[in-house]
Amino acid sequence: MSAAQKVAPALQAGTISFFERYLTVWVALCIIAGVLLGQWLPGLFHAIGAMEVAQVNLPVGLLIWVMIIPMLIKIDFGAMGQVAGHWRGIGVTLFVNWLVKPFSMALLGWIFVRHVFAAWLPADQLDSYIAGLILLAAAPCTAMVFVWSQLCKGDPYFTLSQVALNDAIMVVAFAPVVGLLLGLSSISVPWDTLVTSVGLYIVIPVVIAQAIRKALLAHGKATYQRVVSALGPYSITALLATLVLLFGFQGNAIVEQPLIILLLAIPILIQVLLNSGLAYLLNRKLGVAHCVAGPSALIGASNFFELAVATAISLFGFQSGAALATVVGVLIEVPVMLLVVGVVNRSQRWYESS
Repeated sequence: MSAAQKVAPALQAGTISFFERYLTVWVALCIIAGVLLGQWLPGLFHAIGAMEVAQVNLPVGLLIWVMIIPMLIKIDFGAMGQVAGHWRGIGVTLFVNWLVKPFSMALLGWIFVRHVFAAWLPADQLDSYIAGLILLAAAPCTAMVFVWSQLCKGDPYFTLSQVALNDAIMVVAFAPVVGLLLGLSSISVPWDTLVTSVGLYIVIPVVIAQAIRKALLAHGKATYQRVVSALGPYSITALLATLVLLFGFQGNAIVEQPLIILLLAIPILIQVLLNSGLAYLLNRKLGVAHCVAGPSALIGASNFFELAVATAISLFGFQSGAALATVVGVLIEVPVMLLVVGVVNRSQRWYESS
C-alpha cells in the first residue's frame, strides 16, 4: 500500500478545524488589531518593514514558511501516479485552474477595478489591486482542498492526486502565468523578484516539507497524523500574525476608505462562483462521479492565499494595494467555500440524475 493510500482515508474522515471554520472572524480581528497597532506604534512597524534582504522581508519570510510548510507536508507527489484513473476530473481541474481562473480574474479586475469601481478606489493603487487579484487567482489551493473535499464527501485519492499535480505545475507555471497577465495588464514587475518569490515560497518549502513528510511516514501513519495535526495551529497563527503586520501598514488606507475591502471582494466572489460552477458543470457533462466532481469544482474555486500574500508583499510591499487585495481573498475564503460546499452537497441528486 502506497503512502497516499495510507493517508487518504484519514483525510476523508477529518473535519474542518475550529480555527479554519472561523477563519473569517480571526482575519476580521487581525484587521482591527493591525489598524489599531499601526496607529499606536508606527515606529515598530516601520522598523519591521525595514528588515529586508534582497527585497525579502525577513520576519514575513519566516512567518510564510511557518504558514506554508505544514500545509505542504500533506501533499503526496507520489499520488500523481493515480492521475490516469481520474483523467476526466483531472482534465477539468487543470483546464479551470490554469486556462480559465487566472485569465477570468484578470478580466474581472479590469472590469471592476479599472472601470466599475475606479471612482471609489485610490487612483494610484488601481494597477496594484489588479496585480493582487491576479496573484490570488494564479495560485491554486493546496491543503485547504482536503478540508473542502471532506465536507462534500469527495474521493480522497482523487483529491490527493489533483492537489499533487497542481502543486507540481505551480512550481513551473506560477511565475510565467503571473508575468504574462501582469504584462497584459500593463503592470511592470521585476522578474528577478518574481522568480525569487517562487523559489522562496514554493520550491524551497516544497523540498523541506517533502523531506519532513518522508521522515514522519517512516515512523508510521500515527506519527505522521499526530505531527501534522500539531503543526496546524502554528500555520494559522503565522497567517494571522502576517495579517496583523500587513494591516499595521495598511491602517491609514483602511481608515480613510473602508469601502475598499468590500469592493475588492466582489470580483473575487464572482470569480469563485464562476470557476466552481464551470468545473462542476463540465464534470457533469463528462459523466464524472459526484465524489470526483465536488473536489474538482472546489479546487478551481479556492486559492493558495498564503503564497499570494507572500508574493504580493515581496513584489509590491506591505503598503501596496496588491497585498491588500490578496488579504481580502483570505477574508472571504471560508464563508464562500462553505457556500460552494453546501451547493455541491445539496445538488448531488440533481447531478446524478443526468
